[in-house]
Amino acid sequence: MIQATELHTYYGDSHILHGVSAEIPAATAVGLLGRNGMGKTTLIRTLMGYVRPARGRVQCDGREVGGWPPEKMARLGIGYVPEGRGIFPNLTVRENLVMAARPGVDGSKDWTFERVLATFPRLTERLANGGNQLSGGEQQMLSIGRALMTNPRLLVLDEATEGLAPLVVAEIWRVIAQIRGSGIATLIVDRDWRRVLAHTDRALVMEKGQIVLAGASAGLLADPRGIGERLGV
Repeated sequence: MIQATELHTYYGDSHILHGVSAEIPAATAVGLLGRNGMGKTTLIRTLMGYVRPARGRVQCDGREVGGWPPEKMARLGIGYVPEGRGIFPNLTVRENLVMAARPGVDGSKDWTFERVLATFPRLTERLANGGNQLSGGEQQMLSIGRALMTNPRLLVLDEATEGLAPLVVAEIWRVIAQIRGSGIATLIVDRDWRRVLAHTDRALVMEKGQIVLAGASAGLLADPRGIGERLGV
């Protein structure tokens, strides 16, 4: 579905991505791992159109989309749950969800308002609350729910469990498993590499702006020492 080839991305004079190539096939869960500052979020932002690559290609379904703005990438069926959640604090939970509602690019309406609330029952109790009145865990549920309301083909989750209580973290991973089972492709960034590998088909490991390890998640999980050395754990 998404294919990146030899991406080079800069922030000013800082060269962040050094020839990164990666792909996210349709209906496939891909983990993106690496220590802080290794380029994971920059890769996501480059794929999503927030940062324009200096060199390299980004394709979606074989079509060149490198440098497209985020709103145009979203219309390709890509949902984004950013680090920091990015909800609208001045809108209620209901408004945050409803404003994002639209059919998928194929006309599908699998993720409805009712289904999102069934997936995150806690949001049902907070429908009239503003986004800034929610706990961190509730804000993350809202961010994921809002992305699902777009009926995406691909859902990108950047540090979806960061800073959350263990019970909420377990709930988020339960939902990630449900999303994966529904056939939506996912790109997952998270510090808990064991859980990432348990919930994905393939994984990529980044070091200093490059992909240094890639393979089937099950195989990487079977060699925890090898991947642990790459991640410094």
